[in-house]
Amino acid sequence: MKVIPVILSGGVGSRLWPLSRKFYPKQCLALADARLSLFQSTIDRTQGLQVAAPIVVCNEEHRFLIAQQLQDMGVTNASILLEQEGRNTAPAIALAALEAQFKSSEDALLLVLPADHVIRDSQAFNEAIKQAAEFAVAGSLVTFGVQPTRPETGYGYIRAGANNDVAEFVEKPDPATAERYLASGDYLWNSGMFLFSAKSFLGELSAHRSDIYQAVSNAYEQRSADLDFVRVDADLFSACPPESIDYAVMEQTQKAKVVPYAGDWSDIGAWDALYDYADKDENQNVVLGDVMAEGSQNCLIRSESRLIAAVGVDNLVIVETADAVLVMDKSNSQDVKKIVKRIQQEGREEHMYHKQVHRPWGSYETVDLGDRHQVKRIMVKPGEKLSVQMHHHRAEHWVVVSGTAKVQNGEKEILLTENESTYIPVGVVHALENPGKIPLELVEVQSGSYLGEDDIVRFSDRYGRSK
Repeated sequence: MKVIPVILSGGVGSRLWPLSRKFYPKQCLALADARLSLFQSTIDRTQGLQVAAPIVVCNEEHRFLIAQQLQDMGVTNASILLEQEGRNTAPAIALAALEAQFKSSEDALLLVLPADHVIRDSQAFNEAIKQAAEFAVAGSLVTFGVQPTRPETGYGYIRAGANNDVAEFVEKPDPATAERYLASGDYLWNSGMFLFSAKSFLGELSAHRSDIYQAVSNAYEQRSADLDFVRVDADLFSACPPESIDYAVMEQTQKAKVVPYAGDWSDIGAWDALYDYADKDENQNVVLGDVMAEGSQNCLIRSESRLIAAVGVDNLVIVETADAVLVMDKSNSQDVKKIVKRIQQEGREEHMYHKQVHRPWGSYETVDLGDRHQVKRIMVKPGEKLSVQMHHHRAEHWVVVSGTAKVQNGEKEILLTENESTYIPVGVVHALENPGKIPLELVEVQSGSYLGEDDIVRFSDRYGRSK
């Protein structure tokens, strides 16, 4: 029976702000590996197994990021299922199971993996999957329990019974209970990873939560193809009750099994978890980027765009990006959400975007912003094109820095190269394309009474965007 990796890539990871943001979430960031994002590392982890093309379930707003990260890895045959609105893990996995059945008449094993976990012990991981596959082929629904290494209060636990049966699922414990769980040796961390056949999972979901099964089935039946994506009916899917797979299925079924995984594992949920997981220097500091630390210890210090100098500090998290700096005691890592909530309440955008905003055609970065002007640095990837559009409130001046620009400016179509420019008045229909083989880089100067990104009227767009 073939194995299909199912990668759950919803969520934002607000406790890892200012790096993780609504439109560039933690799973798309290289947090534990300088080469690969958490999502890419999850895909890479399955390559040592004999698996079919992956199925990815992700938020609508992350679709181009996910597609680009798959493309960067050379993965071109993945199914990318879009959730207009996240409904938790049970509906997401049900979508993947229906997609697996649609793609093949043969029943398949689904290896369900969250996109934000870090696992370095590939041998132990593969051995656990092989053991789990024996149960899954026989019809069991297998969850993986991580062997605890400390009295962790941030995870749910599984009490293992005889013959790999699940004796009990338990909620996140208080510190004393966590100590007791660790000492007993009978409890495992609930990892959120699973292995079961599509048929077995859908059968148990239908038996125990027919409302979820029916709602997801209805939404999937009304799906449509959208470029590289599978888009289910948004209204029907939003009507599905939000529920985790644990509550909807695993705690109800008589077919649950648990396989222990004793290797290296972390879900990198917050900055203190990343500190615990990362390699440290002689002063027990985790230092990333342009950092000078003197007389400091037990800190995580990460610079993205400028020098950080830390002198005589202890047990701090200091994270710098181009538009925000986080400084906190490491023990308060769970409280980052409070800052993110305040940013939202005050109508700011630092919880949504980085200074560099990624688009399917490339990226842009605001380098100066005033009451009636904005200056952006724009990069367009080879062969890509921005939408045909116009603006009601702003004019634009484009200056090419490198590469070649094919420009529609009203009725004219022109080619611009390095140090050449064009001016686009308010209300004129225009488009920008890179016909060359190297990235197009240009500076855009906007001027007008309103400079918001929502002042865009699109007439056509190769990426299917309406706004």
